[in-house]
Amino acid sequence: MNSEKQIVDYICHTKFKDLPDAAVDTVLKMLLADTGTTIAGAHADGCEELVSFYKRQGGRPEATVLMHGGKIPAHNAAFVNAVMSRALDFCDAIEPGAHIGSSTIPTGLACAELAGGCSGEELISALVVGTEIATRMNLSEAAYNGFDPTGICVPFGATAVACRLLGLDETQTLNALGLVFNRCGGSFQSNIDGTLAVRVIQGWVAQESLLSARHALLGLTGPENFLTGIYGYQHLYCHDRLSVADIIDGLGSDYRLLNMAFKKYPSCAMTSGPTEAILDILKENNLEPADIKNITVTLPPYGHRLVGHDFKIGDNPTVDGQFCAQYCIANVLLRGSSRIQHFTADFVRDPEIRKYIPRISVLEDSNLDLRGHTATDMEVTTREGRVYRRSMDVAPGFPGNSLTDEDHLQRFMDCVDFGAEWIKRSKIDEIQSFVRNITSVKDVRELVAFLTEVQDGVSVCTD
Repeated sequence: MNSEKQIVDYICHTKFKDLPDAAVDTVLKMLLADTGTTIAGAHADGCEELVSFYKRQGGRPEATVLMHGGKIPAHNAAFVNAVMSRALDFCDAIEPGAHIGSSTIPTGLACAELAGGCSGEELISALVVGTEIATRMNLSEAAYNGFDPTGICVPFGATAVACRLLGLDETQTLNALGLVFNRCGGSFQSNIDGTLAVRVIQGWVAQESLLSARHALLGLTGPENFLTGIYGYQHLYCHDRLSVADIIDGLGSDYRLLNMAFKKYPSCAMTSGPTEAILDILKENNLEPADIKNITVTLPPYGHRLVGHDFKIGDNPTVDGQFCAQYCIANVLLRGSSRIQHFTADFVRDPEIRKYIPRISVLEDSNLDLRGHTATDMEVTTREGRVYRRSMDVAPGFPGNSLTDEDHLQRFMDCVDFGAEWIKRSKIDEIQSFVRNITSVKDVRELVAFLTEVQDGVSVCTD
């Protein structure tokens, strides 16, 4: 069996009973996390505009726009729901930067509606299989070389989800994967320039994945050798740095999705280490921000390229804050914590933040690569000349420094608190219980219903 057909066989024939408990538990954590980020991100910059745009486009009412209500074509619903899920950059991720659940979960929910419902076991099975495929197609920092990992590896995972839930056979699934291979793309320049394209890429992945599955159902064909062909994924994106065996070996038995990361703080993962470091130094040494003369933080080159630039405010302040280590550290100095609201436009524009920015220098050191993708060194010098240092090899929330169950719940509640004016609080406990017990649920469309019961009096997009 060739490599592509091994992938197809895994997608089409893996049963829920074949899945390890740890893999299921990871996906349940992803579902809770990304349900929370959708609640919180529903009214973030660009989201209401996109919802309004796609509602005006009309079309067959196939799947629900979460939080805003109303039905539109399933691929468009998957798009806007994925954008909302990613909008606050607080969703799950995996090194070196692929965000998986914010595309696979909206794709799965849209397909569940399109198919007339599905059980919790069916949804979770599809999400585990799709997440595992995405993680196996995930590449190294060097191979991506500036491509956005979300746009490169996640389309295969989201397409796998759609293929399972829409009942594609092996031939159709092979074609769907080949079709979506031609839609891989996206650049990290979107992040560095502080643009909304970051979240739009997440939406495109969900949209194009669902469309690829539906096109394959119509009989459209994609390259059979999307992985191993002379111009296949292994050559074009891996740059022949990874062998096909690196992707395929252990498929179905060795679950790489267990390396999923869940951020402790609502900003780019490469800012998690600096955020934790400054919080620890302040707390452990009973320091006040006024005591601090300067701060030097050192990151690996990859992280420095992504978040090490000088803080500036452009057209999208939220993204400017999320992807700037200087801002994240200054935010802690000014406000004593890192919360979702601290990355809204008003907080990012707060003139008080400028008092701290000149004290913060962000350097790069390739030696940190030897310690880990999220390795961080910080040195804080006080006005009295005392020096405090903090080093960490693994940022909080990453494998080796995992969040506790309490941390996961706190993440979800932070999202709910931020979106409190939009979601009925009476539904929060029901949502948590539903997600926790979803494998025994007969129809997952109930979760969609929970996520469209907004607060009375809240304005939703009805165009």
